[in-house]
Amino acid sequence: MNFCDLSDKMILVTGASSGIGHQTAIQISERGGRVFVSGRDAKKLKETFESLEGDRHEYLTADLTDEKQIDRLVEMLPQINGIVHCAGIVGPTPAKFIRRENIERMFRINYEGPVLLTGKVLVRKKIENNASIIFMSSVATRSPYFGGALYGSSKAAIEAYSQSIALELAGKGIRSNCLSPGLVNTPLLTDPAKEGNPEIVDDSINKYLQKYPMGIGEPSDVANIIIFLLADESRWISGSNILLGGVLQ
Repeated sequence: MNFCDLSDKMILVTGASSGIGHQTAIQISERGGRVFVSGRDAKKLKETFESLEGDRHEYLTADLTDEKQIDRLVEMLPQINGIVHCAGIVGPTPAKFIRRENIERMFRINYEGPVLLTGKVLVRKKIENNASIIFMSSVATRSPYFGGALYGSSKAAIEAYSQSIALELAGKGIRSNCLSPGLVNTPLLTDPAKEGNPEIVDDSINKYLQKYPMGIGEPSDVANIIIFLLADESRWISGSNILLGGVLQ
């Protein structure tokens, strides 16, 4: 068997229409795994699906802020051996400008969606024993930046959730881990104005880039670690949070 062989696994990847989710889905298929990809952008999701190697993959356009669409996704899922929660937003907002709608949107996408989806998959018994669940956190929970209070809070919440379910699911051999990447070259970085005031976003990102003497990462840098956490080689790793970003200053 090759190292990190996924040929016997079916993996659900959310947020697969772009960025880390897109790259992760492709690399899973390259390792022989079957992939069920989901995302909100139907056109880009189909492009991801058509980029996968091999066959027997599946896809479904779904907005995970809508619980009915989560239910539909879970209903359509086959038995899976892993979940990679890549759907998320950034949306830098200085503390004095945070309003209830900002809080609700950030947590609905970054926290509620992954939590509800995971819970429903568990209730419907769609996930096999010895599976792997991976959540995306961020170095922002440890290396704060201007305007990142709300985003960092949503990611800190998902870290706590991941650690708790790692304990709950240990008896079934199901692992739960977080990845905390630094800045990665994805649309969230290259087109951040969609998530907030472009002047505020550009200013905060330019300051934050100075913390990366090894440069920002690529989606494949994150996907490589995800592949390892999905594979049987990582069977003794659970409740962990892996920091990615080179040498952060």
